[in-house]
Amino acid sequence: MEETFVPFRGIKNDLKGRLLCYKQDWTGGFRAGIRILAPTTYIFFASAIPVISFGEQLERNTDGSLTAVQTLASTALCGIIHSVVGGQPLLILGVAEPTVLMYTFMFNFAKDRKDLGQKLFLAWTGWVCAWTALLLFLLAILGACSIINRFTRVAGELFGLLIAMLFMQQAIRGVVEEFGIPQRENPEHTALQPPWRFGNGMFALVLSFGLLLAALRSRKARSWCYGTGWLRGFIADYGVPLMVLVWTAVSYIPVNHVPKGIPRRLYSPNPWSPGAYSNWTVIKEMVNVPPLYIVGAFIPATMIAVLYYFDHSVASQLAQQEEFNLKKPPSYHYDLLLLGFLVIICGLIGIPPSNGVIPQSPMHTKSLATLKHQLLRNKLVSTARKSISKNSNLSQLYRSMQEAYNEMQTPLTYQLPSTRGLKELKESTIQLASSTGYIDAPVDETIFDVDKEIDELLPVEVKEQRLSNLLQALMVGGCVAAMPLLKKIPTSVLWGYFAFMAIESLPGNQFWERILLLFTAPSRRYKVLEEYHATFVETVPFKTIAIFTLFQTVYLLVCFGITWIPIAGVLFPLLIMLLVPVRQYLLPKFFKGPHLQDLDAAEYEETSPISYNTTFEIFPENSIYAGQDQEHQARTNHIDGAEILDEIMTRSRGEIRRTQSPKISSTTQSSLGDIKPFCSPQVSQKAYNPGRLTGKGLELKQTPSPGPSTLGQSNRCSSSS
Repeated sequence: MEETFVPFRGIKNDLKGRLLCYKQDWTGGFRAGIRILAPTTYIFFASAIPVISFGEQLERNTDGSLTAVQTLASTALCGIIHSVVGGQPLLILGVAEPTVLMYTFMFNFAKDRKDLGQKLFLAWTGWVCAWTALLLFLLAILGACSIINRFTRVAGELFGLLIAMLFMQQAIRGVVEEFGIPQRENPEHTALQPPWRFGNGMFALVLSFGLLLAALRSRKARSWCYGTGWLRGFIADYGVPLMVLVWTAVSYIPVNHVPKGIPRRLYSPNPWSPGAYSNWTVIKEMVNVPPLYIVGAFIPATMIAVLYYFDHSVASQLAQQEEFNLKKPPSYHYDLLLLGFLVIICGLIGIPPSNGVIPQSPMHTKSLATLKHQLLRNKLVSTARKSISKNSNLSQLYRSMQEAYNEMQTPLTYQLPSTRGLKELKESTIQLASSTGYIDAPVDETIFDVDKEIDELLPVEVKEQRLSNLLQALMVGGCVAAMPLLKKIPTSVLWGYFAFMAIESLPGNQFWERILLLFTAPSRRYKVLEEYHATFVETVPFKTIAIFTLFQTVYLLVCFGITWIPIAGVLFPLLIMLLVPVRQYLLPKFFKGPHLQDLDAAEYEETSPISYNTTFEIFPENSIYAGQDQEHQARTNHIDGAEILDEIMTRSRGEIRRTQSPKISSTTQSSLGDIKPFCSPQVSQKAYNPGRLTGKGLELKQTPSPGPSTLGQSNRCSSSS
């Protein structure tokens, strides 16, 4: 994104870029067919369930002025408008926890004012939304979103982990409250007597943990060794919403043996209940608000505008991380302008506004990356099997697969189809075929393993389209009419889903992985290298990793602590924004430039597992391998160097992986010097040192830090262009 503060230029550039791909945003979604329902359903539950919970929280905090009907209506209305005319369709809009906190604060202020009170509360918030919209217009026009370019991984991952902590906090708090007496309930009710309260709490633990564990397991169904392929795929795609239905059904098993109200279920008035729709005409009451409060509304509006500017922009940034390899341009300025219009619309009809939400937005992108991977894989596997059945040689096989791959791409008029992944596939398979002397022979499974090679070597791509966002927003709107059915869901199932969302957002967060590394016993740190691991593990001393992680942890705890302060809690985004000057001017004084670049890389980089039965000098002093027992280091084998630098990969925080170096099996009969150097996130061409073979095994000398990561850009290196 161009950094510009010229008025209207950012909005103009966003519109120009997105209009070029607007048609493809729709055709791409429809071409996916019924498979588009998998990410749609997944993100619908991730969006609707928190919104329902926030609505129930607002209903308690505002004495019924706002309920889940209003939060669902806002999420649906803003989501539909954004999916149709918004700039970045990967961005998910919804009512978030900070909005709930702000509206609670404003209600507590208004209800004690005789000339305002609960009667004019929503009319006054209408003026607050009007001021907020005006401020958002100014921020969008003046190009304030250009500052988002300066938010590095340090700020983004810290904010993401903070949101995960808030979701987990809500889950824990909800489960604990299952043992207590709900507000505005009659304590003499049978279900609220101490023995039954304890029983309700224990049953809530079963339902919450049952949903959490079942949902986490179902997301990994594709790696199961049980069941057929279509069944595993169905469970992975639709398992989470199915688990909500299953555990809701389980909650009805003891219904005939316990008092009414056990387990506790969602509470919200129906949209057709008396008084439930009175706020839709709040615009008529806005003229009754005293002028002093109209002017005073500018104060909370300033807080909300800063909050929405940050939340909306960072949510959009996390949904468009470079590791996802998005092909279509961003739209920060225009989306912020559109958010201003959405805020004023919501204020005029008396519902809380929606903005870009975390972790739903990056979850949406990841689910669409999985979808694109499945579509590409199915197409290429089918093409490869047809070519093999026709006794095609390796060159003919590659040509047919490249044509099939290009058919699946829909580049814009100013873009060329990406064949980088297939280039790697061609070079790796041809190298293997040449070493065995079968370059011109018909291809078989010994030369080209269809299932394994295609699945591992496909590049990470995202199905960028608008249909899934529109469908999930329409489904959220359908929840308003389906409120009688939603009220059958136990609240404990919601708490389990909150915990699931918190845990689901952790994979790929390097901050979280560094925290786990600090708690890893020194004698067990070598196991980190035997699994896919971030590249900084090998390039940055462990002491530096520990200090950097402790700094982030302290900063995170300060931000989390501020959220507990009733009024100041909504200002925690200001601390996140403060990380921009801290990263630019303060951290370079305490950390070396190369180390800081690796720890704060632009993308999520992972390296393939390295066998522990090897002696290494590639790791810097004080790295996690330094100081290991001599007994362990003596257990070495003589191996080919290609196995160590093999399959340097980046994974899309879950199921998708992308190879950055040629696929070379351990049986490849080629010397280390014959291997053509490849660009990798770890070892640049200039810094590439193939090492030397000694009697003790492969010895790798430490290489200089490669500098900023370029992984995910169109041109990896001159040799691959």
